[in-house]
Amino acid sequence: MYDYFLGGTTNFPADRENAGKAMAAFPGVLVAARANRQFMHRSVRHLTQMGMRQFLDVGTGIPTSPNLHEIAQGVAPDARVVYTDNDPIVLTHAQALLRSSSEGRTAYAQCDARDPEAVLKSTEVLETLDLSRPVALSLIALLHFVPGERTAHEIVEYFREALPSGSTLTISHVTPDFDPEPITRALGAYAAAGTPVQARTRQEVTRFFDGWELLDPGLTVTHRWRPDAEHDLSQVTDAEATCYAAVARKP
Repeated sequence: MYDYFLGGTTNFPADRENAGKAMAAFPGVLVAARANRQFMHRSVRHLTQMGMRQFLDVGTGIPTSPNLHEIAQGVAPDARVVYTDNDPIVLTHAQALLRSSSEGRTAYAQCDARDPEAVLKSTEVLETLDLSRPVALSLIALLHFVPGERTAHEIVEYFREALPSGSTLTISHVTPDFDPEPITRALGAYAAAGTPVQARTRQEVTRFFDGWELLDPGLTVTHRWRPDAEHDLSQVTDAEATCYAAVARKP
């Protein structure tokens, strides 16, 4: 569905049918998806320019181009990236799309985000990343697919404890704060398609960053996080973007 919202071609009839239901419930979902994707591009570029050379993208979904490795390696060709997801269809498409990547610098691990220990112990992560050095952890548009406060926060807490000082955390997360009614309808469409989603308030999203140091401009709406000339988001409203986003560093 996300690939469809982004204008990609790696989606299926069931995806398009359910995406249509989500769009009917929340017409702004296309804007929200694209604002979120552009946040990913800007945050990865910023982190790479800061000197980060290792990226772990957990719950990547089907990798619509340009994806994280293309942004990071476009700035720093030596950047290393590992994608993870638990969907076998994502595995098939990721393997095909990553064939053109330089060997050893980009990998895909079949892992469930709800088991972060297994993610960090996967062969692909251990062979591609040096976990004794800082890692840029990406949980973009992921945690709202993990209902329940305990499990979602446990995932972040595990990564915080396991990754070394200097590592970073990037999160974007859907919120009901700006226009709750269409968000509630859209989440109902996702649930009907078998994908429960939990929107969280600003306070609830802020909790994910406990123990991390937020980078400027802190927690904000996706399109307001370090906007640049490449992405004209001046006409996007907070209610359309409807996702909080932030990048933080482990002290």
